[in-house]
Parts: sequence; C-alpha cells; structure tokens
Amino acid sequence: MRVLIIKTSSLGDVIHTLPALTDAARYFPDIQFDWVVENGFSQVPGWHAKVDKIIPVSLRRWRKQPLKARKSGEWAEFKNDIGATDYDAVIDAQGLLKSAVLCRYAKGPRFGLDKNSAREPLASRFYHHKISVPKGQHAVERTRQLFAASLGYQLPESLGEYQIDRGRLPQNPHSGDYLLFCHGTTWATKHWPDPYWLELAKQLSATGLKILLPWGNDVERQRAEQIAAMGSHVEVLPRSSLSELASIIAGARAVVSVDTGLAHLTAAMAVPNITLYGPTDPKLVGTYGAHQTRLIAKNYTLPGDNSIEPKVFAALTPTIVLEQLKTMLSEEKAG
Repeated sequence: MRVLIIKTSSLGDVIHTLPALTDAARYFPDIQFDWVVENGFSQVPGWHAKVDKIIPVSLRRWRKQPLKARKSGEWAEFKNDIGATDYDAVIDAQGLLKSAVLCRYAKGPRFGLDKNSAREPLASRFYHHKISVPKGQHAVERTRQLFAASLGYQLPESLGEYQIDRGRLPQNPHSGDYLLFCHGTTWATKHWPDPYWLELAKQLSATGLKILLPWGNDVERQRAEQIAAMGSHVEVLPRSSLSELASIIAGARAVVSVDTGLAHLTAAMAVPNITLYGPTDPKLVGTYGAHQTRLIAKNYTLPGDNSIEPKVFAALTPTIVLEQLKTMLSEEKAG
C-alpha cells in the first residue's frame, strides 16, 4: 500500500503527524508513505522509517511571488512530482484550504476531515471521503483517528508513538551531561521573559551542568549570547539544521522550552522536557508524549514584577522552573 500525506507545516504540526504513521504501519507492515511538506520542514518526515519520498513545496514563498514560481518552473515541477504516482489513498492531514487544493493534483482517492471537523470547512469539498473526527482532542489523537478511518483499521488505545529512527540523524557532536534551553518562538507573547532565562542560567551554571542554546535568527542569537554570558558552562550552538538539532536534543538530559516547534521535537524524542506556557492552552496542541511537563503561567499566583514582559509570565518565575527541573533530573537519575 502506498499513501500520500499532505501536511505542509508548521514544525509542531508535522511532528504531530508521525504517530499516525506508526499506527498504520502496525496494521499494514508493507505500507509506504510519500509526504508533501514545506521545504523548511522537509527533513522531518524522513526521520520515520515508513516514509519513502518527500515532495517539498514552498507555498509561503510562492504565494508572495506567484509569477516567479511559475516562470522558474518550481510549480510545474511540484505538479509533476505529486502526480507521478497512483496512490491507494491521499490523506490531507492539515484540513486547510491550501492543503486541500494540493490534493487535486494527486492521483488516488482523497481523504480529509468533514466540514464540521476541519479547521477550514471549505477544505472538505475537495475530498472524495469526508471523515468526522471530534474536536476538543489533542492534534496527535485527531490525526491518528483520521488515518485509522481513512485506511480502515482499528486505532490502538495506547499512547501514540513517534518512532523517530535515530539512525537517520547525524552524529551528535556533544557528549556528557548537558541541558538545552529552547528559548525562541514566533509569537512575542509566548517568550518567557529574558531576565528569567538569565537568572535560570546563572543558577544552573553554578551546579556545573552544561547548558546549550540553539537559535534560528539574529534576535534569538543575541538572546542566546546574553544568556551564555551568565555562566562559564553555557554555550551558544552554531546555526544548526533540524536534523542536527534533533540529534543534540536526543542526547540531552533535559530540556527547558517555550511553546515552540523544538518543544514538540523534544517530546517526539522522548527527552524530559519542561515547556513554559503563557497565552496558549496546551490541551489541544501542547507537547505530547512521555516525560513531558507543562508549566502553565496562569496556574501560578504570585505578586508579579510589573517590569516583567510579557506580563502573562510574571508569576512563572525561575525559582519555580528550577525546582521542577531539579525534580525531573532526580527522577531521571533514579530511573
């Protein structure tokens, strides 16, 4: 059986799709998946052993420069790639109009969420088979249910498994005990305050534990350099690919992260992780998997520092995070 997946972005959404592949492979051992995904996240599907062909798209860029995309031949090349295979099933796991439109260029029966289940109801008009999946569930569980109904198997009741093949990742250049701070995110209101990161690094550095700091743009690099100045055991990583970061995350003792794609990558690697939530609710799209701790700012009531920005995080102090991290490291060592 050969199945095409349409799941283009974002990083967390792409990672949340992996457990559905694991489910399907248990029922159909010979199944193979091709995957349409944004070019920036095209490394991720290849980490799963059941993914064969990756078909990259650059929808974000193409929508800004549609004429350039056509003249360059990129759009024609994509249509040739997606239409080259007769699939047993084409599953739109995104549920958006943009992903549903892409389904039209693939050969095979098209499956997707019905109008009451999809994020954008109009998307359902593009599918041959419309699947009802109740809302109010975590994205991983909804995707697992979509795949099970589309391909015709009974969904296991156990927790979904990502099954990232670590043999497909590059060698980790770091050894020994180290922590990772995933401090960067796209929303300004999801950033844990910089002074809190500085204080947490200062206190942890005194313990002798090494702290590694990834970054993805100049603003994040500058923050990482400020955090690194707080202790001799804090190191700013060079610019790294997603596969390189996955390998480094896999070797960490623990991670502290904001609500970002790297938090979901950490969960997929089953590495102990503390994720800090401010304006977002982790119930539907939070970190999913073993060894994941969610600290939600609104659950803490302390006299806040009026100078702290964003204010939603004022009560979620470095002391709270440090105590939770100490507990996590103790449990991990005992285990």
